[in-house]
Amino acid sequence: MISSELYTPRLILSPISWQDMEDVIRLKTDFQAFGHMLGGVRTPLQASAEMAEDTLYWGQHRIGMYSIRENPKYGSYRFLGITGIHYRPDGRGYALRFSLWPWAQGRGYAREAAYAALMEAHARGHKRIVAVSREDNVASRRVLGGIGMTVQDSFIRAGHKMFLYVSE
Repeated sequence: MISSELYTPRLILSPISWQDMEDVIRLKTDFQAFGHMLGGVRTPLQASAEMAEDTLYWGQHRIGMYSIRENPKYGSYRFLGITGIHYRPDGRGYALRFSLWPWAQGRGYAREAAYAALMEAHARGHKRIVAVSREDNVASRRVLGGIGMTVQDSFIRAGHKMFLYVSE
């Protein structure tokens, strides 16, 4: 049996649960943290509804969204953000997503967490994982390229050029 919790050198990734509700609502309602995500900033009600969906998703697919926290061995147990795999509503397939607090960015946490989630998805039998990033979201694109994902296509969404990254 494959464990649901993931450990990296500095982080602990745990399946999103109701204990994460307050942290996730704050993250998803913050423009700097969630403004570039598919669908943009959420209301608290939308974030709560997504928590319910994420919890059900884990039960149905044995994969999903994780909370990212610092490993207490190397710092505190602070909530840094989220990462994980979800099926894209546009039918492009299983997609890697991640969002961290701005104060946690630039430290390699996103790359470390996203890579762990991507490798776990492949280990669980998901052969093709995609990720989408806006052309002007250089930090996200740097993370995706840094974990070995490659640009396969581009498209326009809401007036923005988007890049489709793939890991197979």
